[in-house]
Amino acid sequence: MKDRGTKSVNEDIKQKFCRELGEEQVLFEEPMKRHTTFRIGGPAEVFVMPKTIEQVKTAVRICREEDLDWFVLGNGSNLLVSDQGYRGVIIQMDRNIGQVTVEGTEIHAAAGALLSSIASAARKASLTGFEFAGGIPGTLGGAVVMNAGAYGGELKDVLKEVTVMDRDGEIRIIPADELEMGYRTSIIKTAGYLVLSAVVSLEEGDGEAILNRTRELNEKRSEKQPLEYPSAGSTFKRPEGYFAGKLIMDSGLRGYTVGGAMVSEKHCGFVINKGGATASDVCELMNHVTEVVREKFGVTLEPEVKFLGEFDRR
Repeated sequence: MKDRGTKSVNEDIKQKFCRELGEEQVLFEEPMKRHTTFRIGGPAEVFVMPKTIEQVKTAVRICREEDLDWFVLGNGSNLLVSDQGYRGVIIQMDRNIGQVTVEGTEIHAAAGALLSSIASAARKASLTGFEFAGGIPGTLGGAVVMNAGAYGGELKDVLKEVTVMDRDGEIRIIPADELEMGYRTSIIKTAGYLVLSAVVSLEEGDGEAILNRTRELNEKRSEKQPLEYPSAGSTFKRPEGYFAGKLIMDSGLRGYTVGGAMVSEKHCGFVINKGGATASDVCELMNHVTEVVREKFGVTLEPEVKFLGEFDRR
């Protein structure tokens, strides 16, 4: 979530964050490469690490009062931050706000909970339906926003309701069927909601079968995806009627390299950081891939990875 602001973060504003949130919860000029799975990104002007929902609300309030750009960060698994960094406020919602509890066949989880943690809780409780998400390296909040999915499953298949904070700072509980969840999209982004927590509804299952399915999917991921390299997962959305990876491969771009960024030889749908890649490298590579695929097949690939900061995108 991001608002457009007009002011830089001056010393008085920095002290306001420290005063209201605690100095230990605020960093300045924090390298974003430490917080993205791409291991790429320049410094965030202000990096806030709230421990409670109240602190999240406080951070957002300050950003609005001071007319600052702000962005909510989960695990940084679907994000490319520019080399110049982010001139604004990053509000990190990850393990600090990652509580997971099981209540019958429902799992109640905070926005910062890793999908792998939720899958683990489901497995231990012999609940089935969440196995598909166990290997997605993101948090629940981000997964809800984009309706994350893999291996035939999507969040909308198991989501019951979501608790959000709206643009006015009010807390709302929204049933899943009102979220307009589609392929990598939901109403949450367009409405400007901030996900605080969600309830996942599963079914009772056989513990051994759940474990076997989890292992099967993990083996598939390891076999087919370049997990040994930093990346942001699938780089492009799946075009209707096509597979992005196959279009890229058929365009002769397997292993195509710009600086330290490369189209994975293992899975052409992934752009990887093979060592020392910059955000500019990745962006230039993506631009080239998009142009070549469009020329060869008449299909325009859309990024699945999110861009934060200044980029030369074509």
